[in-house]
Amino acid sequence: MPILHWSPRSPFVRKAMVAIHEKGLADQIETVRTPVDPLIPLDDFMAINPLSKIPTLEREGAEPIFDSRVIMEWADHTGTTGPQLFPSDPEARWHVLSMEALGDGLLDHALLWLVETRMRPEQYRYDKQIQVYRRKLYSLADWLEPRIGDIAKRDFDAGQIALAVAFAYMDFRFAEEDWRKGRPALSQWHEQVSQRPSMVATAFRDDPRPDA
Repeated sequence: MPILHWSPRSPFVRKAMVAIHEKGLADQIETVRTPVDPLIPLDDFMAINPLSKIPTLEREGAEPIFDSRVIMEWADHTGTTGPQLFPSDPEARWHVLSMEALGDGLLDHALLWLVETRMRPEQYRYDKQIQVYRRKLYSLADWLEPRIGDIAKRDFDAGQIALAVAFAYMDFRFAEEDWRKGRPALSQWHEQVSQRPSMVATAFRDDPRPDA
């Protein structure tokens, strides 16, 4: 049985887990809590993933798979039920990959934002950088507002998964930013996709950081 190195608070893990649930593979994978931390590399885990990052999927008789994007493609290829996460039509695929890149880009900023505001001593925080993270959050939300209706007409795909998880992560870590304000279409879409069984089953849950 494949082993997914997992955390209930990692947005990139959640992306992979949503894909795994959508493709009907959840009961065919063992999840292992692997407490990676940006400030604490795991020496033993680095023998499996040299960058000490999750999600990582270990497979019997094959090399591990790294990165949520690759694991999502694996799920789409392996699962026999659920929506097609990565369309075969080239133009549709470019669209899905671009939406996934936007979701991942927001998550990249969010994780740096989290480090800057929650892990760095207050006297060393860079307020100008935090303002840039905030501006990019609102920029993406504004860009999506007039487009999300067309995006929602498609089957639930890898791009929508990435965006749904990214905005859910903003709720989880930065609820005070209120990205929904003035964006009713985006808010409605997110409310609807958040009710999918795959999203409900993979909801974020905080737990203590590992000891140094």
